[in-house]
Amino acid sequence: MLPDAFRDNSSAAALENWDPSAIVGGKRTFNETTLEIAPGKILAVCGYLKRDLQFARLSSITAVDWYPAEPRFEIVYHLHSLARSERLRLKCRLPEAAPEIDSVTGVWQGANWYEREVFDLFGVRFREHPDQRRIMMPDDWEGHPLRKDYPTHGFKYSYKDE
Repeated sequence: MLPDAFRDNSSAAALENWDPSAIVGGKRTFNETTLEIAPGKILAVCGYLKRDLQFARLSSITAVDWYPAEPRFEIVYHLHSLARSERLRLKCRLPEAAPEIDSVTGVWQGANWYEREVFDLFGVRFREHPDQRRIMMPDDWEGHPLRKDYPTHGFKYSYKDE
């Protein structure tokens, strides 16, 4: 449900009219709009925003680990409508037990590497991603280094082992 503070935001209002169950919250700070989207609706919402509201540019996708809070992970999408000169931030909260969400690579091809980075560093899986594999860490790396419960000391490496 759209918070009252967003009634004057045409994009938020249009999204609520299109699917009232898609928006589960939101906030406006520093003149920036953030909408919290139900995770199961992210693919449809992004398709609607690109197709009908001209958010042609996906600026980035990133994640936040709120450990030990639950839901633990937050996936953040930064969108930009060049035609409307408007920016919009979407957030989806995911549980620790099964952190996965639909891939938006079918909407914006540029989402590919952003989603791979989030997978690699946080361990969040993107369903239907065309190439879900590590992008920054070596293929044999264990764990996901941007998780808050990842060991801060890292793994010890000895040059004598070479």
